[in-house]
Amino acid sequence: MTKKTSIQIFEEKKVRSVWNEEEEKWYFCVADVVEILTESKNPSDYIKKMKSRDPQLAEGWGQIVTPLSLQTAGGKQRVNCASLEGIFRIIQSIPSPKAEPFKQWMAQVASNRVDQMQDPELSIEQAVMDYKRLGYSDNWINQRIKSIEVRKSLTDEWKRCGVEEGLQFATLTDIITKTWSGKTTKEYKQYKGLKKENLRDNMTNTELILNMLAETATTDLSKEHNPETFDENIDVAQKGGNVARSARLELEKQLGHSVVTPLNAKKYLNQIDKTGKDDDE
Repeated sequence: MTKKTSIQIFEEKKVRSVWNEEEEKWYFCVADVVEILTESKNPSDYIKKMKSRDPQLAEGWGQIVTPLSLQTAGGKQRVNCASLEGIFRIIQSIPSPKAEPFKQWMAQVASNRVDQMQDPELSIEQAVMDYKRLGYSDNWINQRIKSIEVRKSLTDEWKRCGVEEGLQFATLTDIITKTWSGKTTKEYKQYKGLKKENLRDNMTNTELILNMLAETATTDLSKEHNPETFDENIDVAQKGGNVARSARLELEKQLGHSVVTPLNAKKYLNQIDKTGKDDDE
């Protein structure tokens, strides 16, 4: 099936999810739902106890959950997920005051996705609302939304050139990131103290702008040179990354310090709260 992973936000808590385009259904990570409703530090243990208390749930567990590939602290792994109907059944076995508002929220998420398929602009509006709830500034949100557009243009160009999604996309992304920032995506995330979090969601304005410059340059160069092999795409990615690298080095020369920062979203947002502005405004 065609799948698209996403992060939904409920009361500032993240719920990993997968959209199945063929079924037109969301599948939600069961462990994330259980953790939110129970505030358990070990949702896997809670799920075991829940199934032992509810024999009918345990008996139908295989029909309720579907293992899907999601980002975890240990990388991409298959994790138990359930559709809206399946999550509603699981919630029946969880005594929680959050159960009813959570069910209403999930129903709204499902409804919003159908609306967004008809009007893509609604997806952007939803993203803006989610980032605002997490505390990001308007300036940062504008840059982040633009970065999504830039990334989409780049991946569309890669597809046009025959680059395969998955490993080849990841390889070229690593090359671009390493070239302009001096770090691979994995190294960059480690530098910021991240595990399963999205790297771009943890970049400052300056980092986002430089990353956008690298990806925009790569897109433009690809359209100009029409690479036909993966090696040729690697060469274009390096050239695109070098455009942003030159800009980064010149800026750092003027500033006197690196703009590639270990700040992650938590520290970055705390800094905005204290100063009332972004670090690089």
